[in-house]
Amino acid sequence: MTDAPTDMYLDWIREALKQPGKTQVGLAAHLGIAHPQITQLLKGKRKLKVNEIPKIAAYLGVDPPGGEIKPSSSKWVPARKAGIVAAGLFREVDEFDQSEPEEITVPRDENFPSARQLIFDVEGDSMNELKPRPILPGDTVVATAYEDIAGRVVLRDGMVVVVQRTRDGGHMREWSVKQIEIYEDRTEFHPRSSNPKHKPIIVHRQFDTDDGVSVEVIAVVRMVMNTMPGL
Repeated sequence: MTDAPTDMYLDWIREALKQPGKTQVGLAAHLGIAHPQITQLLKGKRKLKVNEIPKIAAYLGVDPPGGEIKPSSSKWVPARKAGIVAAGLFREVDEFDQSEPEEITVPRDENFPSARQLIFDVEGDSMNELKPRPILPGDTVVATAYEDIAGRVVLRDGMVVVVQRTRDGGHMREWSVKQIEIYEDRTEFHPRSSNPKHKPIIVHRQFDTDDGVSVEVIAVVRMVMNTMPGL
């Protein structure tokens, strides 16, 4: 991805981060990168990418210098590879991962053209009976970051989402694909599987369970892809 001219943009970011409620940690989370990458960026040790500028402006609430950078109107957009979705498998969170996120190009989500697109590789059989199309081991799901659309999209029955559960103070994390069922006093996130070991996640009122595990919707699944072997 093409790099942007640096100095004026770094000054813009530094000044905008002085606003109340705007932090390097928050900016890193919005971009989907590790916090140390923001530190490296502001020290001039990491190059600013052109496609990051509209996302930074959205978080900071301040137009970039000159205002000449606009979100792409292309039919194809970069999507960040977030990781693996696997029901029932908690993995240790590496808070100090400074590697550049892998990206691939996917069709633009016309309903949410400015929202980030995330990619997850599927492990396990927790959604192998989803209707009308199952999500199978080896599939890749393309999802829209829920943080970017939460103000416009209400979670509803039948929606397929990526759910994050964290425990041990956030040091262990599980990402899984589930289908939502909403009731008056609770929200249930269901596997759709032929394997009885997979159980729903049930959250009463707030997205917080009673066992020290926090639950959060991080993305809405928009597409399922698979690559045929043989080439």
